Amino acid sequence: MVYVYILASFTASLLQSCELCSGYLENFCFFIMEKFNVRLLLVFCSLSLFDGGIARAVKSQGGSEEWGYVEVRPKAHLFWWLYESPYRVEQPSKPWPIILWIQGGPGASGVGIGNFEEIGPLDTNLKPRNSTWLKKADLLFVDNPVGTGYSYVEDAELFVKTDDEAATDLTTLLIQLFNTNESLQKSPLYLVAESYGGKFAVTAGLSILKSIEAGKLKLKLGGVALGNSWISPEDFVFSWGPLLKDVSRLDNNGLEISNSLAEKISQQLKDGQYTEATNTWLQLETVIGDNSNQVDFYNFLLDSGMGPVALTGSAFSNGNFAVNRYSRYLNSLRFAAGNNEGNLDSLMNGVIKKKLKIIPANVSWGGQSSYVFSYLEGDFMKPRIAEVDELLSKGVNVTVYNGQLDVICATKGVEAWVDKLRWEGLKDFLSKKRTPLYCKDDQATKGFIKSYKNLQFYWILEAGHFHLIDKFEMQNQEVGYINWYRKSIHI
Repeated sequence: MVYVYILASFTASLLQSCELCSGYLENFCFFIMEKFNVRLLLVFCSLSLFDGGIARAVKSQGGSEEWGYVEVRPKAHLFWWLYESPYRVEQPSKPWPIILWIQGGPGASGVGIGNFEEIGPLDTNLKPRNSTWLKKADLLFVDNPVGTGYSYVEDAELFVKTDDEAATDLTTLLIQLFNTNESLQKSPLYLVAESYGGKFAVTAGLSILKSIEAGKLKLKLGGVALGNSWISPEDFVFSWGPLLKDVSRLDNNGLEISNSLAEKISQQLKDGQYTEATNTWLQLETVIGDNSNQVDFYNFLLDSGMGPVALTGSAFSNGNFAVNRYSRYLNSLRFAAGNNEGNLDSLMNGVIKKKLKIIPANVSWGGQSSYVFSYLEGDFMKPRIAEVDELLSKGVNVTVYNGQLDVICATKGVEAWVDKLRWEGLKDFLSKKRTPLYCKDDQATKGFIKSYKNLQFYWILEAGHFHLIDKFEMQNQEVGYINWYRKSIHI
């Protein structure tokens, strides 16, 4: 069942500024929480707003935005937010696309981070973003999987435990949204993913295709884009040591320890010890930090903690180091750019929650996000190369793009897993010469692209894991991926 709220435009209250705070309280990625009994913590989700599974409807006539909940399984609720572009051009020969933004983590909020930090119409200060991707497409954000952002479950057993379960839930949401809306059905849907979201994107892409083929889902899948995506964890952990040795962040001693733990992870994966591999991965991150003087895993030119936002000792006391590392990194970039306002947690649990109106009173944005990773720890280190292969073999356009300075999803690792593809066009793809990319009148090389049939690879220079924030001027170039898609499938 879909619970929808439609609004014509942002109200005056939405344009109010938010108070400065030190960082997100968002669970982005890459940490393990000890599971404990959270059933009592989840009881609050059964609220008076929902009576017998029926929502109190909140609607307004017309509008450029829609949002709501889909109960993808009994007592499991996914939240979505759709923006219709004011730049939309109606051309029968070139249908206006929809981008479904898939955030990483697992447990990071696309409705919050992807929307207000990266590609949505407003930034965290609620000021217009000149580089919004609405200039090229309608935007659909989903807090995926359940438990992320505004999405929630009413029982801890309903958290997903595999990428495939998350894909099934996301497909259920799309069935509810698209099958009853002929306007949406006219637009090709592009899955654009970041970090762990890449694993969600390729599994969801296949789930979507199967539902389309079975006649259960009325939409056209335009393509899948994988940005700095965690597709093959084994290839990434083997890339860390050599990369950091090459850029002088590790010496031979650090390299030896790093490679030793990578070998241990490889053996654990071969033995099917996936949770143990996740724990060793955490150990490897700690070892690299100790031997590199805490290199930033999202940008090897930085130290973890650079910038005016610093952590207190208590930030490391509860196992949430990776969460705070993510918060610290994004906030340091914001401060460096002269933006010292706009705390995302306060924004999402304040004026945005009031705007949306349908968020249950006792559901806070990010309130369950920490459990999302914990329940997926057995799937976290599993590769999704086979899923990329299957998408390519089915003719789906796949774009891979990666920031040069990333460590966690290093370009060395991406190139390694691409080389393992069994797609029939791989040999011809690898033999192609790269084409340099430029930005406007700047003749300095900003990146490279290699393309063959339905596979494209973008190398983005001077950018790290969050290249949309690191490399602001490349955003319009990146939106160009969608234009390439449109040409490649003749729409």
